[in-house]
Amino acid sequence: MNVLVALQIGLREIAAHKFRSFLSMLGIVLGVASLISTIALTTGIERGTRAFMQQVGGLEYVNVVNKEISTKMFEFWNLSPGRTLHDAQVIAASAPLISHISPELAVGAAISSGSHADRRQVRGIFPDHFVVSRHELLAGRFLTDLDVERGLRSAVVGDEIVRLLWPELRPPAVVGKTLLINDRPFEVVGVLPKYERDEDRRRRALDSGNRSIRRSGRRWDPFRQKNESVLIPYSTMFFDFRAGQFPLDSMESVRLDALTLRVGDLDRFRPALDQVRAALDLTHRGVDDFDLDTREEWFDRMESSIRATKLSGGLIATISLVVGGIGIMNIMLASISERVREIGIRLAVGARGRDIFVQILVESISIAFIGGLLGVAAAFGLIEILKLIAPSENVPVMTTGGIVFSVCFAVLAGLLSGIYPALRASRLNPIAALRYE
Repeated sequence: MNVLVALQIGLREIAAHKFRSFLSMLGIVLGVASLISTIALTTGIERGTRAFMQQVGGLEYVNVVNKEISTKMFEFWNLSPGRTLHDAQVIAASAPLISHISPELAVGAAISSGSHADRRQVRGIFPDHFVVSRHELLAGRFLTDLDVERGLRSAVVGDEIVRLLWPELRPPAVVGKTLLINDRPFEVVGVLPKYERDEDRRRRALDSGNRSIRRSGRRWDPFRQKNESVLIPYSTMFFDFRAGQFPLDSMESVRLDALTLRVGDLDRFRPALDQVRAALDLTHRGVDDFDLDTREEWFDRMESSIRATKLSGGLIATISLVVGGIGIMNIMLASISERVREIGIRLAVGARGRDIFVQILVESISIAFIGGLLGVAAAFGLIEILKLIAPSENVPVMTTGGIVFSVCFAVLAGLLSGIYPALRASRLNPIAALRYE
């Protein structure tokens, strides 16, 4: 039998029993809708998590941290100068796989402008800090090598500092204003944007659109340090705020408060870390009082969590599709019981068993395919409901691949569930079928 003829007969049979056909499709509709929604949810979570990770530095971000000295090296602790600017200079000279290095000094200081004042952390940095910490600029410029060389009193501030000290001004208007740090005047040369996660941005938009919403408690803000940034040149920090505390230290030998790096090529991540360790072993004179803090474990946990979510959600949706397939099988078996005489007549006038097999199988696949298309439409509605329930969370992302995969899976379920009824119909005895009442 021609497949197109079988398809026409199958569609007529479906149209002739609309309600029964709809009931047989219902399981497929629910299964496809749930599978597409699960894929969309996990895709949204994955994209949101990856975007957040890039905002906080990405996998290329490496932090040189202090650690407890091992027992065997404890007697030599005084040989190591600790984290210093000399470390950064040696890494820059001997670790070509490291693209940017950001040594930092920090001090708690009183900051003020006009009648507004507070106490915040002020950090002395080099221009590489802009790339290492993945900063952006809203207005003005970032600190330059010239600022560091001349020890200029220039400052770059974050969004929270602008709101605190200049609440009546828009951020671009703050560029050129004077900021007092421990009563020393600094010129604001740049303003950073407000850093926030996508879900926090959506939540803020919802809160501004509905004044009646009040959220209790303070959420953890991973961008708090960025938004509260007060950044000045490293040399200015040392000479204005740190030289008097440690008269014997030079700018190269004073202990750093932070030392962060950016690996230039992720494909050579491990060799880059080996170069950094070799450089630090040299500057710390073999004393193991440092460690390299990377994002690898965090990234692996994130990937593992996303895989587990996909697997569990996909398993639930697959069960729904299997149930839908069983429903199709039951309906097809019932349909065959009603059409025994019809099948017997077709066999008697020359139809072959494989023709009957193809016809029943095409009907089963057609029911599953139509159910899959209805499931796609239902998935759009379900995702819109999810957006209304949790509008500020990671937005589900429907992908063409997810839709095609779900519909193909539904068709496969229809194919498998139609094989047994089709075999049973194709093996009917024509004489017994004609006698069937």
